[in-house]
Amino acid sequence: MNKNRMGKLGKLGITEENILACKLPEYEQGKNLVQAEDDMFGRTQHMTPATLSCWLRLKQSAENEGITLQLVSAFRSIDYQCELIAAKLEKGQDLAQILSVNAIPGFSEHHTGRALDISTPDCEPLSEAFEKTPAFKWLQANASRFDFTLSFPRGNTSGISYEPWHWACQSLD
Repeated sequence: MNKNRMGKLGKLGITEENILACKLPEYEQGKNLVQAEDDMFGRTQHMTPATLSCWLRLKQSAENEGITLQLVSAFRSIDYQCELIAAKLEKGQDLAQILSVNAIPGFSEHHTGRALDISTPDCEPLSEAFEKTPAFKWLQANASRFDFTLSFPRGNTSGISYEPWHWACQSLD
């Protein structure tokens, strides 16, 4: 990890001890990303070309079966990940709690452009309630056909809380 990034992490209170305890791999920031669709908040999202292709096929197949999938977020830069953590710290959240739901900058699958957060209408985005929706049940049964896997299932060993909304494309460009 370069000194510049270590300095940014230090400003967030993230120590070498936190990094050594992290069970996630370090990820390179995605390159050659393409513009995808806007997310459910109207923000333009980017992802790898292969991820976009898989996402569009996955979403269309779900739609053909009466399931609506919505994009909550996709690519996240390392700097943006720092901003997310800083905003939570400013609200008084504890760093240990933050790091159980947000990866240390540099260790987020979102940096690759292959991870998507997914929701469906009538479900609060980024909530465990997503697991009770027909959309989640459809993803469990069908996502692998489109090269997507659930990154953080219940009881995972990564140190990240259960995230039924976080799916990653395994297709590489």
